[in-house]
Amino acid sequence: MKSILLFALFLSFGLSLGQSKNLTDPDPITLPLHKKYINTIVFLDKSIAPDQLKESDFLKAMEFQEDKDLGIRIFMDNALINYLHQIDPSLSADELLKKGNYQFNFFVDGKLIYTENLNTGAGIAEDKKTKTTLRIPLSSSKNEDSWGRYLWMRFYLGNGGIDALEEGKHVLKIEIKPYLKTPSLKVGNTIASGEINLSIPRKNIPQHQVAIQKIQPNSGWKVSDEKPDQEKIKLLNTKIAENRLREITSIIVIKNEKLVLEEYFNQSGRDSLQDTRSVGKSFASALMGIAIKDGHIKSENQMLKDFYDLKQFKNYSSGKDSVTIKSLLTMSSGFDGNDQDESSPGNEENMYPTDNWVKFTLGLSTTENKPGKVWNYFTSGVVVTGDILDKNVPKGLEKYADKKLFQPLGITHYKWQFTPQQKPSLAGGLRMKSLDFAKFGQLYKNNGVWNGKNIIDKNWVKKSFTNYFTNDPDSEGYGYLFWRKIYKVGNRNFEAYQCSGNGGNKIIMFTEIPVVIVITAKAYNKSYAHVQSEKIVQEYLLPALGYK
Repeated sequence: MKSILLFALFLSFGLSLGQSKNLTDPDPITLPLHKKYINTIVFLDKSIAPDQLKESDFLKAMEFQEDKDLGIRIFMDNALINYLHQIDPSLSADELLKKGNYQFNFFVDGKLIYTENLNTGAGIAEDKKTKTTLRIPLSSSKNEDSWGRYLWMRFYLGNGGIDALEEGKHVLKIEIKPYLKTPSLKVGNTIASGEINLSIPRKNIPQHQVAIQKIQPNSGWKVSDEKPDQEKIKLLNTKIAENRLREITSIIVIKNEKLVLEEYFNQSGRDSLQDTRSVGKSFASALMGIAIKDGHIKSENQMLKDFYDLKQFKNYSSGKDSVTIKSLLTMSSGFDGNDQDESSPGNEENMYPTDNWVKFTLGLSTTENKPGKVWNYFTSGVVVTGDILDKNVPKGLEKYADKKLFQPLGITHYKWQFTPQQKPSLAGGLRMKSLDFAKFGQLYKNNGVWNGKNIIDKNWVKKSFTNYFTNDPDSEGYGYLFWRKIYKVGNRNFEAYQCSGNGGNKIIMFTEIPVVIVITAKAYNKSYAHVQSEKIVQEYLLPALGYK
């Protein structure tokens, strides 16, 4: 009897082990090539259905061209969800897919260049439950829309791939694993790996595209006698000319209030009005500070209810009564809006089609988060700060900004983006010359003083350049519509506050060194946009100025 009980327990235990091994039934592996190349990544230059694929289609080597097709097919022995289940058998299928996905590792010549834990939203959920083979395009002549292409761009253009794959012969290896974040990161065993020999052809760049551009007269700035490291700047210009740094339109460097470097690229020039997108948000902060200094607004601690009858708008709650101007400036108002979440009701893309952006914003629900506590990038809130300014400054925001900010800085050519009510939009889109953006940066570097005149109160500058979110592990900090950023060169850290806009646009003001940098670019909605601008600063500009 005892032996029968033991056998029953063993059988039960064995069944439970068998049940926990797989959470779902993956597609059966029937194709001979799949069986032969299990746990392997193969490279292809065309899209071929698995049942039509032949071994002769596999690429062992190729001359790499960015505009040609290159993709991979992954042969696995299980579906992703079952790999995730092996990492944490306690989680349900839905929980696994919300917390995990593939981890991609890119190696060049045996050196790990980039690791990415693929966003959990990438890929089709049903495929993750059943598929044992996947085709992923990396580069595509047809601009195929795929998370694989964006992954490749992040590796290639944003995280060192293009530098590792310089002219010559290289071995590219890709390795994938499953990962879970619960909340600590757990990574499983290798699912598949594969490699290809790549030949990178030489690019012939005309010498004039490499040469440092001479600063022409009448810049509006004193020109510095100090010269940056010539070889560093030539190398930077080479990278831009080779399209290794993309869609850069200008680079301006100011040191000790003098112009050190002025360069333009990609059909841009000194008189071009650069579209810097959300860089314009920081001008909202400046204008609010000026309006408070002039007494048109009492303080940034004033509440929305001082300016609007909030009960007239949709979704009224008492939480809206405590929303302050400061919480709008620090992106922590508590409104249900997050531009980094496509499903957020207050995402800016939901605002733009409406006929009244202020009404849209004030009609949003509020969350449980009290104002000032939780940071979420919220463009619509900045639109409301513009509306408050427009209603409370003499002759409206457009004329006030010109009189109080632009004229004192000598900025005469600029172009606003407007709301549907034809008011200046402080959401972004303010266009001006690169040298004029540098004036704005130097104004803040000078604690609000320009040519001996106090334009912005120095205490407002101090408040603007304060990090209000020191406990957020995913952020380096945020002030009054200015980003805090640490630039690293060797073992040295350089703190900066910066205006930042889609495409890689920056006005960078360093807090401890006498440097202001402007970078304008048109890499809009590209995953590498901000990464390459930061790379320009860290690897080229700061070292060229002697900060190593």
